[in-house]
Amino acid sequence: MRKLAVFFVAVLALAQAPSSFQPVGNMSQLMVDIIYPTSDAIFYVERNAPQNDHEWGVLRMNALTLAESGNLLMMDRRARDQGDWIKDSKLLIDVGTAAYKAAQAKDLNAVLALNEQLNTACVTCHEQYRPNYRRRTPPKQ
Repeated sequence: MRKLAVFFVAVLALAQAPSSFQPVGNMSQLMVDIIYPTSDAIFYVERNAPQNDHEWGVLRMNALTLAESGNLLMMDRRARDQGDWIKDSKLLIDVGTAAYKAAQAKDLNAVLALNEQLNTACVTCHEQYRPNYRRRTPPKQ
């Protein structure tokens, strides 16, 4: 029993230790330079569908980067909260992982089928955390 208590104290101490991860880019840079291009590769895959192993590899790389970007969003200094932010980031990981597996299988239809799921992941997060999302002023006439 004593060993179990010591184990839990050690785990608790590790959980409270500061993260050694050091973000390089800010949220805008992460979105513009990593998430937008990789999500666009999935969203618009049909425009220029992969035709050979190299192109499938590029799509696979984009899908993996998209999935891993969800982890970047959950880093201590980036996570806005431990509720919806984490849940939304995990949606991005899920869809990126599914796209990675589909690209690995060279299954274009499976990649295309992920569009709605990817759109939902993006919109769900942006509606809550992106200021003025969908609240643009109409142009004056």
